[in-house]
Amino acid sequence: MMKSMVIATLALSMLHSANAAEPDLQISRAGSRQPQTAPTQNFTGPVQVEMLFAPVGPGRTSAGEVTFSPGARTAWHTHPLGQTLIVTSGVGRVQRWGGPVEEIRPGDVVRIPPNTKHWHGAAPNSAMTHIAIQEAQEGMTVNWLEQVSDEQYGAAAAKPAAQDASQPSVAQRRFGDVAPKLAQLTDDVLFGDVWARPGLSPRDRSLVTVSVLIAMNRPEQLRSHMALARRNGVTEAELVETLTHLAFYAGWPSAVTAAGIAREVFNTKPQ
Repeated sequence: MMKSMVIATLALSMLHSANAAEPDLQISRAGSRQPQTAPTQNFTGPVQVEMLFAPVGPGRTSAGEVTFSPGARTAWHTHPLGQTLIVTSGVGRVQRWGGPVEEIRPGDVVRIPPNTKHWHGAAPNSAMTHIAIQEAQEGMTVNWLEQVSDEQYGAAAAKPAAQDASQPSVAQRRFGDVAPKLAQLTDDVLFGDVWARPGLSPRDRSLVTVSVLIAMNRPEQLRSHMALARRNGVTEAELVETLTHLAFYAGWPSAVTAAGIAREVFNTKPQ
């Protein structure tokens, strides 16, 4: 009996010692991290950086959430062990030296190879937030180079507009044959002037417009504006939350109609 008690006590003691050696989980709560303004020598335009985690012990990986205002971007730079970007909101741009400018949107994951000269940032008329993950080599994660000039950024930003100009607009396709002046005013005044004003980003204007169309129960217009909202960086989850929220203010029938429209739009590949 005594022998059994000794064995049991020894086992419990060993278990306690093993548990005591286990490190505690570390949880960095949302809102507990203070965003910092990115240094102007490495960025152009207003940029906020929130460090999510830094290397601990033998680890060498760090990550940060970076929010670019419209038109803001990094300088040219490289990473000794590469970098991964995960876009979480808005519309952005990324380019490697000598390569084409690529548009990036929520859900896109960009893998930048080691020692590849590149830049990334927001689109001209939209903010963009991404999570940046990188590893340190001998304590260094990045090598900053020269700034991306306005000419380099402006030339890059002009490409999507030039491509779109070769195609008829949504207004021209939908009613340009019967109301050409209305289609022209829609393109030149509504989207060419009002939507281009810098007071609100295209993403925010899409959220406002979608909300009003849900409240007014305008399914035909809502369909095209939900599709536009996705192109402007509004996520499917945000559109669903918007129609759910508006059910309490605009009425259940309007929200149910909007949910049906959302299903159609979500099942259609973004243009």
